[in-house]
Amino acid sequence: MDLGHDVIIAADNAPFNLLKTTFPQLQFVQLPGYIIRYTTNGRMSLKMLQQLPGLLRSIKKEHRLLQNIINEYKIDLVISDNRYGCWSQEVPSIFITHQLFIQAPYGKKWLNKINHHFIQKFNECWVPDIETENNLSGNLSHTKKLNKIPTFFIEPLSRFSDKELSSEQKYDAFVVISGPEPQRTVFESLVAKQAEKTALKLVLVRGLPSENIIPEYLHSENIEVHNHLPTELFLEKIGQSKLVVSRAGYSTIMDLAVLGKKAVLVPTPGQTEQEYLARYHFEKQHYYTQTQQEFGLEEAIKNSNSFKGIQFKNQVDLGLFLEERIKIKIPIK
Repeated sequence: MDLGHDVIIAADNAPFNLLKTTFPQLQFVQLPGYIIRYTTNGRMSLKMLQQLPGLLRSIKKEHRLLQNIINEYKIDLVISDNRYGCWSQEVPSIFITHQLFIQAPYGKKWLNKINHHFIQKFNECWVPDIETENNLSGNLSHTKKLNKIPTFFIEPLSRFSDKELSSEQKYDAFVVISGPEPQRTVFESLVAKQAEKTALKLVLVRGLPSENIIPEYLHSENIEVHNHLPTELFLEKIGQSKLVVSRAGYSTIMDLAVLGKKAVLVPTPGQTEQEYLARYHFEKQHYYTQTQQEFGLEEAIKNSNSFKGIQFKNQVDLGLFLEERIKIKIPIK
């Protein structure tokens, strides 16, 4: 937008609503969501393999829909954030992902073959990380390079880039609850139950922007609860907290890195990407981590003191990089 281009955003479900609130001046198109069923027992790898045929059908449907969108809105460039079906043979298409090499206990070779099959239908791949050591994604992006399409490391992407944090510390921890049910509620209940037995002062964000009611079990004198926070207030509360307790999703880790904030990571059970990232950053001494099953709030906060965190100051001007890629006219396959 800053470069004078007309932007149309296509998204599904919760991202659609959040982006529409953030960018009310833009035009939006609804995409179908990927229907993924999550387990209660944490065995997500096998569950994903079982759901693969349905996911492939969703990708095919998404691809057909994109062709209609391109024709209707006269699109001349597609940038896809992990939407595997949003590639085109009519206009250049770019795939953004940190997950070039899926880390999974079962079917890893087969899953990556499918992963690369779709990524390499795009004209370029952009990785939101640095290419050198001390990166954020580890083996997810740095095992080897893709052979068939150009791959660029564009540094971490965060809505908090170039933002300043408050130096006033009012809270012991800023707890962000996110992710799919039922594990979202399981983790929320676990934190609340442990917090009420302590003198810790917490801010807890539930990650439920459409909710208006705070459930009874979250009513506690030492917990300030929000269903959702707008960006500026989110930033204010995180700055006033000594550390963050959150899931180990890659977007969260990018936010932590650009803010230079210490954290405790609790991966969603069975989500192998989060489990890998939590383990990777624990071994790098960036962030303390516990499994949800072993989670102890007071112990986690205490042990996090010996972890240094990590901070990035981005060197790439993403706007200039994007303009450069547009000017050279990315070749269509």
